[in-house]
Amino acid sequence: MNTTTLILNPGYFSRRNPLDWIFAVLVGGGGLYALNNYSAAMDVYEQAILLGSIPSAIALGWFWRPLRALMVVVAGLSLLGIALYQGQLARAESVFLLKYFLSSQSAILWMSMLFFMSTLFYWLGMFSRSQSSVMELIASRMTWVAVTLALVGIMIRWYESYLLGPDIGHIPVSNLYEVFVLFCWMTALFYLYFEAQYRTRAMGAFVMLVVSAAVGFLLWYTVVREAHEIQPLVPALKSWWMKLHVPANFIGYGTFALSAMLAFAYLIKSEATQTRWYKLTPLWLFGIVLCFVPIAFRKSTAEAGGSYWLFYFIIASLIVGGILLGRKRIAERLPSLEVLKE
Repeated sequence: MNTTTLILNPGYFSRRNPLDWIFAVLVGGGGLYALNNYSAAMDVYEQAILLGSIPSAIALGWFWRPLRALMVVVAGLSLLGIALYQGQLARAESVFLLKYFLSSQSAILWMSMLFFMSTLFYWLGMFSRSQSSVMELIASRMTWVAVTLALVGIMIRWYESYLLGPDIGHIPVSNLYEVFVLFCWMTALFYLYFEAQYRTRAMGAFVMLVVSAAVGFLLWYTVVREAHEIQPLVPALKSWWMKLHVPANFIGYGTFALSAMLAFAYLIKSEATQTRWYKLTPLWLFGIVLCFVPIAFRKSTAEAGGSYWLFYFIIASLIVGGILLGRKRIAERLPSLEVLKE
């Protein structure tokens, strides 16, 4: 007598482990607590966004489990920062943790430093003969910490805006400073997912160049325009649509930045054996353009900081030139062309 064993694929919910359900309870409980206690300060659209964000956050945490830890840590640090303020914005200058770590400006400065350092370590890993995996692991961990601090900075900045006044408070996606922070952490997070999905850290050297370029612009913009100062919204931006429109736009910008640098790496690997420099010139120019995205946000040629853009161009030219000089070693470390094409 012959028997046939039928193996059924487990269902979506049956694949959840206990940590998944604990995470779901935490997100659901936190969202319902916020709705119950602060619904009076929200209009109907904001309440709908809050309710919609609960299953969305749970689904994201279940889809890619490292996001569970990220959300929990960001929530914990943000709540700690909010508790330390005790409703007084002036405490940002007197409380140690706020002054040096958890106030929005401090967290974003830490984010900036860590993104620069992760870029450096990714490139050290690219050219290291014996310690490449260690260098890239350090870079990856730095990128995770930078993303965490960026999100904490955004959350604390949101709270700080309400400390300035109920009519001033708003979600921090309203000006160039805030959206560049959004671009940095979102692009880095998309890359980290790529890194985990394809089990390669070699592309971090390329993708983090774009993030570092954005961070460079962010720091310059902070110094020249004092953009870190929280300002009231202009009437045109006082819309619930802004809370959806801007993040949705930067999902597109972040994924485009990732795909553009993958394309650049693909071309580098394809042209690794090319010896005629005149054929590499278009690739050099293309690389400079990819690193030069922030100039598109300059309002006019007369804007302050013209010398900065000249310096920026020189640095971008040298970096891309260095990549072309080391293209053979870089090509050895990059993943296969099939992976880069995906």
